[in-house]
Amino acid sequence: MQRSVVLLYAVLVLAGLVAPWLDIYPVYLMTLYSFAIFACAFNLLLGFGGMLSFGHAAYFGLGAYTTSWLVTAQHWGTLPAILAGMAVAALAGVVIGGLAIRRSGIYLTMITLALGQLVYFVCLQAPFTGGENGIQGVPRGTLLGLLPLRPDMTMYYFVFALLVLVFLGIRRIVSSPFGQVLKAIRENEPRAISLGYDVNRYKLMVFVLSAAIAGLGGSLKALVLGFATLTDVMQGNSGEVILMTLLGGAGTFLGPVVGAGVVVTLQDVLSDRVGSWVTVIIGCVFVACVLAFRKGIVGEFLAWRARRSVRAQAGGSADTPAGEAAPAAGEAAVSSR
Repeated sequence: MQRSVVLLYAVLVLAGLVAPWLDIYPVYLMTLYSFAIFACAFNLLLGFGGMLSFGHAAYFGLGAYTTSWLVTAQHWGTLPAILAGMAVAALAGVVIGGLAIRRSGIYLTMITLALGQLVYFVCLQAPFTGGENGIQGVPRGTLLGLLPLRPDMTMYYFVFALLVLVFLGIRRIVSSPFGQVLKAIRENEPRAISLGYDVNRYKLMVFVLSAAIAGLGGSLKALVLGFATLTDVMQGNSGEVILMTLLGGAGTFLGPVVGAGVVVTLQDVLSDRVGSWVTVIIGCVFVACVLAFRKGIVGEFLAWRARRSVRAQAGGSADTPAGEAAPAAGEAAVSSR
């Protein structure tokens, strides 16, 4: 990892640590972080796995509903309930991913859309989800029975720590041999098959990992806001996470976090001023970014840095022969004499 990247991450972590003390509403930041985790999970599937899912809200919503039900009806602790939410989301990833990876391209996408809608109707009809009312009054509880999470500041640092762990974990996964094979499958699946890799096994593994992390984001969102509703599993939520990922830059590490920050901030700032028109405005922003920044905000920045580096190297290599030519000519003249 380059020194400049490490410095950037250190600055971002420091900014996250001091953000609550700068008169920024902690609940807004915690909501942003929850959706950033959700977007990072989706980016793992799309940006590095090359598979587009239109039903990713199913995992987010299942994590939210499972955690909310366990802490309200079963009186589970916060951490076990979060882990259970991730486990249920991962199990859904096994089922949905196991069916979806049998196809590719648009067919895979349509399968995820159909199964995501199936999860929505299950959450609508199941008795423990509260139907259209959802699960209200979800308590934050305590961490390991010792640290109460009800204060916003305590909950903030808990959510922020999980975001950092998820970010570093995804970076480690992508940099591992598993991640390299995953990128090889994304770039050229027939070649990966010819090299002897079990492509479907890798696809299913990344589906399950992405689903579990998305479930974590849903669980945290339910604990932060105190409720889980059908909005968490609706198709619109799947569309939003796609928007966040593409807006920030698919296939980049910071892109989903930046995209989540832009979308959540626009929703928070504009919802009271323009009402339902906020969706139209976000759509216009997305169209503008697609036309001007086809690789996303972070993706375009990285591409600009790469072009700048190439130009600098080309300029240096062009200067080098000229500098070496003069001594060479002098040596030739001396030898001729």
